[in-house]
Amino acid sequence: MANSPRTALLSLAALVLLLPSSAMAQDRDRAILRTMERVANWELAHPNEIAYPTKRTIPKHALDWLVATFYTGLTELADRSADRRYADAIYAAGERYHWALGPRPFEANDYEPAQNWIWAYRHKHDPRMIAAVRDRFNAIIAANPQDSLLMASAPDDVSGCFRRWCWSDALFMGPPGWVALAQVTGDKRYQAYADKQYAATTALLFDPAVRLYYRDSSYFGKRGAHGERIFWSRGNGWVYAGLARILTSLPANSPSRPFYQKLFLQMSRALLPLQKADGSWPPSLLDPRPDTAPETSGTAFFTFGLAWGINHGLLKGTQWRRAAMRGWEALTRAVDDSGKLGWVQQVNSEPGVVSADHTQPYGVGAFLLAGAAMMDLARQEARNEKVPRLARGSDLCSMSGKFEERTGTGPSRAKCAKHEPAEAVQTRKKLKK
Repeated sequence: MANSPRTALLSLAALVLLLPSSAMAQDRDRAILRTMERVANWELAHPNEIAYPTKRTIPKHALDWLVATFYTGLTELADRSADRRYADAIYAAGERYHWALGPRPFEANDYEPAQNWIWAYRHKHDPRMIAAVRDRFNAIIAANPQDSLLMASAPDDVSGCFRRWCWSDALFMGPPGWVALAQVTGDKRYQAYADKQYAATTALLFDPAVRLYYRDSSYFGKRGAHGERIFWSRGNGWVYAGLARILTSLPANSPSRPFYQKLFLQMSRALLPLQKADGSWPPSLLDPRPDTAPETSGTAFFTFGLAWGINHGLLKGTQWRRAAMRGWEALTRAVDDSGKLGWVQQVNSEPGVVSADHTQPYGVGAFLLAGAAMMDLARQEARNEKVPRLARGSDLCSMSGKFEERTGTGPSRAKCAKHEPAEAVQTRKKLKK
């Protein structure tokens, strides 16, 4: 039976429904931005309300890693929002604390703010913004700490293995700043130090069979309440997000890049099947129960990494996009009407109890990182959306073109087929059967 113009129009319309919509992607982009701004606004309006519920006094300033991680996420929002208050908040924090770092000279937690001050320097080119970062990192290189990476009891958290990166969280707090500083200054010593220390930590804490990181050496051989080996969600989230941030700074031809990229891909493949039906990841990643709490800090870091990997061409295939979308949906469900993000596990070193009223600035920082990557994904889909690509191939295949040309014979139909992507051709044939 010969095709009619109506049949061709219906077939093309069906194809449109099956392909990503540029308008839908743009709407999603705007919706993500609005959600990010709402969550950031809540956090900025509650600067002294660090934990819900709070159980101990926690430093409430931008040099503490709990809050500094929020500002790291805020840098990504500032780069995407037309509202100047987000960038202004970062600059104001820098000026308030004189672009300093935390007081402990070696601990990575205390130089997490380096990432934020380097961001400011990239925008303002004011050497004051990274002077303290350079001084701190130069002093660490000069001291060349050789302490064991094994977690052992110490009189305080400024000695022993804390002088190096002996816990998984440190791989977010430290190396992204070292790598970024190497790029903005051209000083290769910072990259070399990061590479050496990162490799040493990975050799100890990364399990190549599971393709995940132990939080620290004290968890070797430990089991959770349900018999699972303990691989902490947020602990691995710190690593995974840190890898994405390192790879963002590294040039494509950097000799350091293959090491970090391989780890990123290994962790990606491990994390994909561990995502739960509700889109979240459990606090204890190998917990076999289906009804674990929808913890948001680990989920946000993983969603960020997945979306970042898609955007940068490292994660190819619809399964990655589905996982990122499901992760983002789980995160947005955890935001209440006021903009407060819930279900953030409190400060800990292992999986713990979490509930809907729990929040922390670092959870919001992770949320903003995830939102930024999801925004970029929506924009990329808008740019690469397939229907306009069909139209650009030939006027004969244009949505606004002459559909009767699709039903004819001879050169016109041949030209149309020549420019039509193979997957579109196959889908159209199935629809016509």
